Amino acid sequence: MSPTARISTPAEAGAQPTVAVPVTFDDGAAFIAESVPMSIGGVTIPKSLSKEWCAQQGLKAEAGSTAVLRTVQGPNVALVSLGSTYNSLENYRLCGAAAMRCAGDSSVAFLLPTDGIEEPRAAAQALVEGALISAYNYKKVALETLFDVVPLGHPLPSVAVHDAVTDGVARGVIVADGVNWAKYLVDAPGASMPPRELAKRVEDRLADEPFVKVESWNESRIKDERLGGLLGVGQGSAQPTRLVYATYDPRPGVALPHIALVGKGVTFDSGGLSLKPPTSQEAMKTDMTGAAVVMAALSIASRLRLAVRVTAITPLTENLPGDKALKPGDVLTIRNGMTIEVLNTDAEGRLILADGLCLAVEANPDAIVDVATLTGAQRVAFGDEVGALFATTDELANCFAAASARSGEQLWRMPLIEGYEPHIESDVADMKNIGKTGSAGMISAALILRKFTDGRPWAHLDIAGPGRAEAAKGYTTKGATAFGARTIVEFLEAVATEVTTD
Repeated sequence: MSPTARISTPAEAGAQPTVAVPVTFDDGAAFIAESVPMSIGGVTIPKSLSKEWCAQQGLKAEAGSTAVLRTVQGPNVALVSLGSTYNSLENYRLCGAAAMRCAGDSSVAFLLPTDGIEEPRAAAQALVEGALISAYNYKKVALETLFDVVPLGHPLPSVAVHDAVTDGVARGVIVADGVNWAKYLVDAPGASMPPRELAKRVEDRLADEPFVKVESWNESRIKDERLGGLLGVGQGSAQPTRLVYATYDPRPGVALPHIALVGKGVTFDSGGLSLKPPTSQEAMKTDMTGAAVVMAALSIASRLRLAVRVTAITPLTENLPGDKALKPGDVLTIRNGMTIEVLNTDAEGRLILADGLCLAVEANPDAIVDVATLTGAQRVAFGDEVGALFATTDELANCFAAASARSGEQLWRMPLIEGYEPHIESDVADMKNIGKTGSAGMISAALILRKFTDGRPWAHLDIAGPGRAEAAKGYTTKGATAFGARTIVEFLEAVATEVTTD
């Protein structure tokens, strides 16, 4: 059983090995909310900490900074910085992660003053997300530790606030569980997570989800469905391709907003005959991150009972240089009949996404969103903390900007430059799969994908950089990050909220 979170009381908190107390900063000094008890488990809790004391203990204004008051008897008290405000969701995530680190492999209680919080549910959710996402470790056996959240008020939190915090904690557990599930799939070695196994893992998770239907298409079905891009990329591998098609419809027969999600699922990318250098292949088991992200988002939406229809489509394959592998110059025919000249077999993600986008269009959604570790150009431009966002409408771009701000996953909108269309023109097909060498590679890839969206509102998330982390930071663990899953959930929730408020 993985670490989980629950609501607790001050009396129960004193029995935990570690109690985390948030502090806010003003001019270098730290302050503790009036609602925090004067003592916990026999340990006295001060109401303020001088600038000099904080400097001596290394407690800083940066969110997530800590100082631990250790005792021989009673719990250790971890003072955790929230920065200068009680109303930054990202700071709560950082605080949750910091509290978990202070607790080590034991349980921790977090005292949550609610008097100054504008969105207690969202704050509690963010706190739990940060704690449980940071606790993920692919190699370690998950421990049955608890992250207790203790809502406080002066003198007591109202019933409404207490209920909001309780709901937020439950939601945080659901979101973190989905994110960590996706991270595990991505971190698994390519040999143990080929397309067939990945499809099975997704089917197993979604099989009992409420209002969800899931199908896994084998190669015979894929051929019947005319998915030429997916079949072409998979030619060089002995592992059979798969496509997972899942739907979530919480109110059958009701006209809910409908969002289609498409995720790139290359379970290992050697580059094919356009072979990557050995060092560039080391992390290529993570090239199925987009697939894991969209299926995690659908799973989370189902467990949160969001009032929105979701169709999630993930083409799954390996890109290897076998004896039947695609050759530079080959032409593939995508499901909608358009043709692509393949000049670089290492630009394969757009080929399988083209088929996925065609299927998404046929599902007749209100908007389409795809997620992919698509281009090295994205990582060169934005590094490993910021994803690229392309959108065909300002409304969709603004929705994702808002969702990104709430999730803490940073996105930056990129332009779809019409003048670059000639970069992808082909002499023998409708288009080629690469643009001009060394010029606007990220935009060229997006322009190719746009051709398969049939003019529908469409957003494209290129997460090649932030899809994996070289080192742990904040609540981000080393390795897979499942970047984009929480932003998509925030987006879906915003769409669902519009329904419930109309």
